[in-house]
Amino acid sequence: AARQPQRAQRARVLEVVDGDTVIVQTRTAARTTVRLLGADTPETKKPGVPIQCFGPEASAYTHARLDGRTITLTFDVERHDIYGRTLASITVDGHDYASDLIANGYARVLSIAPNRRNARTYLGLELDARRARRGMWGACP
Repeated sequence: AARQPQRAQRARVLEVVDGDTVIVQTRTAARTTVRLLGADTPETKKPGVPIQCFGPEASAYTHARLDGRTITLTFDVERHDIYGRTLASITVDGHDYASDLIANGYARVLSIAPNRRNARTYLGLELDARRARRGMWGACP
């Protein structure tokens, strides 16, 4: 059976944690930590992990694009990860934010079952970014 997308929810970005994680305020919830589905940026704040190549750039990019903005969250099959964060796709100004990160070389594809709605599209974007050596693909060893 085809999966039906879950209802979208508008939110305001209160804080950018790093390139793929933000804290938002929705109409129905208190502050909520949201982990972006489908994309993984290099680490900048993970305990016990050194700052990774292009992590500060990915974090700065997300700050510039999302800080204080109204976004739309769309959910896939599983809504929370093992850390209790909400898992969601983010749309800003009508564009899928993970696509933007991946296409510009700020993130790699991260596809974890069962949340794989955009994995094929994202993989194509990552391969294009790698070939063009955009972002981390040209900057990191």
